Formats: sequence, structure tokens, C-alpha cells
Amino acid sequence: MTTAPRIVSVLVALALAASPAVRDAAALESGEAPEGRWREAEPRVNPLRGELTEEQLRDVERLRSIGYLTGSQPAPPVTGLTVHDASRAYRGLNLYTSGHFPGAVLMDMEGNVLHLWERSFLDVWPDRHADSDYEHARYWRCVRLFDNGDVLAVFEGLGLVKLDRDSRVIWTHAGAEHHDLQVADNGLIYVLTREVVIDPRINADDPILEDHVTILDSDGRELRSVSVLSAMGNSSYLHLMAGMSAKGDIFHTNAIEILDGRLADELPAFKVGSVLLSLRTLSLLVVLDLDAELVTWARKGSWLKQHDPSVLANGNILIFDNNGNSDRSRVIEFNPVTERIEWTYKGELADDFYSQMCGTAARLPNGNTLATESDRGRAIEVTPDGDIVWEYLNPKRAGDKGELVATLFEMTRLPADFPLDWLHDQ
Repeated sequence: MTTAPRIVSVLVALALAASPAVRDAAALESGEAPEGRWREAEPRVNPLRGELTEEQLRDVERLRSIGYLTGSQPAPPVTGLTVHDASRAYRGLNLYTSGHFPGAVLMDMEGNVLHLWERSFLDVWPDRHADSDYEHARYWRCVRLFDNGDVLAVFEGLGLVKLDRDSRVIWTHAGAEHHDLQVADNGLIYVLTREVVIDPRINADDPILEDHVTILDSDGRELRSVSVLSAMGNSSYLHLMAGMSAKGDIFHTNAIEILDGRLADELPAFKVGSVLLSLRTLSLLVVLDLDAELVTWARKGSWLKQHDPSVLANGNILIFDNNGNSDRSRVIEFNPVTERIEWTYKGELADDFYSQMCGTAARLPNGNTLATESDRGRAIEVTPDGDIVWEYLNPKRAGDKGELVATLFEMTRLPADFPLDWLHDQ
């Protein structure tokens, strides 16, 4: 068995290795690429060089199949909209993805469906029948909606697709995209990708999942990809990887946010253009400087196996903390300067707020917080005092006999004035 000291020594060697390759883009000549270390990409090299044993091939296939269940918890007797205090809830539109189908739903505050997008995996990639066997080919892990009704959707660990308002394919990118993506003001797409590799610097025998931050232009052309592993291994935060597994899904990077510089005066690492990442396996938040290809800030706290960190207007970081509340869930607001927790929501009872996997949290303009309790198929809006003013329980089902509630991967609240001209023009 690989010991923690050996892992650290291997990662020290990794820090001395060449910096990660920077990958191409036709947009370099068009002026779309932001400032930074950009150059024409070198051809990708298949990391699985040489002959693999049958056991290694099984491990590779297992890693490629990593995703989430379409449902895992018993279906509740009550479904749909259960709470709506219109005087205190933030008025808007709700966009969500669910384990019951490969699509996304736009609904109003009363739970009325306004629009559906849907496109199956084989409709998008008709030649990838082997990949369609994976359970995570049955749903969209996350979705982003544009003003004209176009959407970006991630098939977990399999790829990214852009569809128009009528669910027609605009373009695809088969980069093993997973978990999360952000669209910058200039139209560039920042998305998490991963590769199954056997890297002798980490483990010569067993494959690992190596996560990347990949940047695409608005037409889905890949501009650049930065290895999170190399960026961490080259940094002064290498010691936070002590005890890390040397096989399998070593980081499980599950969230990305493009930083706007609001914290940079107090924490220079949070400069404009760097990205905030969540490394679930290590219970670690990190800031990755894409120009330097280096992790420039990292923190562990009382959170465990967290998801969806975001920097708030006040400079604090909101986190969906999956297991930091005595192995139950909570939402916390963390001050990265003082390193104190400023606010917590953990439910009224010990057992009424928990998602082992996934989960999101977002601060709304009225000061309330919208949280997705994914495993239980539940989304709630709570006030700063913890009152639930809006609750939605996924009415869709999963399981062989429909006995499970479909996983609610993420619920996003759009403002009431979000453009819907495309919807009325249909």
C-alpha cells in the first residue's frame, strides 16, 4: 500500500517536472483569448501508453464509469411545490436538472413548467454506444442558460453539448466534462474535464483521474487546459495533499467559479481571472491562477466533502458542506480573511438536511439562500434566520419500480426579468 510520505515525495518530484501543456485555439488569432500564457497547443499524448493488464483495463473502465445515481433515496409521499411565502421568497424563475431524464426544466415560482430541453446521449453522439451504457449518460449533470434560449449541458464525465431553444445540437465537445462550468463575460467557457491516466509520477500500476480546467471558445473549440494536479503539485500547498490516495479519483474536483477580483485587495490570490475550485476528496478549496498554472491559495476548514463554493458580494464564501455537520449537511458562509464561519444553515432537526453527494447553495439578491439537497430531490429557499420560504420536492422518480426520488442535481434561481422573448416567439 502506498503511504502518505511516499505520495508527498512523488508529488515533490511532480513539482519539479515540466509545467502542464497549454492547448490550442483557433481563437488565439481572432483576439478572443484573454491575456496570459497562451501558445499553440501541442498534440495530446495518450497517457495510457504501453500494454495494460486486464486488471488495469478494468480499473480504467471503472474510473470512466464514475458518475452519480439517477436516484438513491426513497420517494417522499408529498411532491412538487410545498412551501411558497411569496412575500419573503425571491421572485424569479427556476432552472434545474434531474436524474430522471437527459434534459433541463425551466419553471416559475409556482412550479409551472415553462420550457423543457431534452436530448439523449446517443442523439448527441450516435457513435458512442459503449458510453451510453453508463448510468450518467441518462441525465444532464449541470446546465447553463443563455439569454436567447440556448443551453450548455454536461453529461457527467462524458462531454459537453450546446443546444438551441428547441434542443437542436449546435456543437459538442467530447472532453470528459464533468460537474460544473462557467461562462465568462467575454463568452469563453470554463469547464471541468478529466482524463484517465497512468502516471508513473503518482502510481506506475494503478490509473488515476486527472482533473483539468479547460477553456473553450463560444463555438466549442478548445483553447487551453490546465492540470489541477500539476498546479497543486507545483505550489506551496503541496503539503495539503499528504494522505491523498495514489489511485482512483484522487481530487474529485466538483466546482469552478471565475473570480472577479473583489477579494484581491485583502487576498491577492483572488485576482481577476483566477478560478476557485472545490476538491471534494481532500475537503479542500483552492484558487488556481491560470496564467501561472499554479494553485496560489488553498484552505481546509471544518467542512467535509463540500460542493459549490462561491464568493459572495461581501467577500465571504458560501459552501454546501455535505458532511461537516456531524456527518450531516449544512450551508456555511466562510470568511476567507478571518477564517471564521459567519453564518450556518443546517435544518431545524438533526436529520432534516442531508445530501451525501452533490448539492448546491446560492445567495439570492434579497439575502435569502437557495440550497439544493440533491439526494433527497429537494430545493429550499431559506431566510437569514433559517425560515423556509420556498420548497420544491422533485415529483419525478427513479429506480426499477419508481420507488426512488430522482436526484435533483442543481436548482438555479434566475431573476424575474431574465429574457424570455425566445420563449414567447416559439
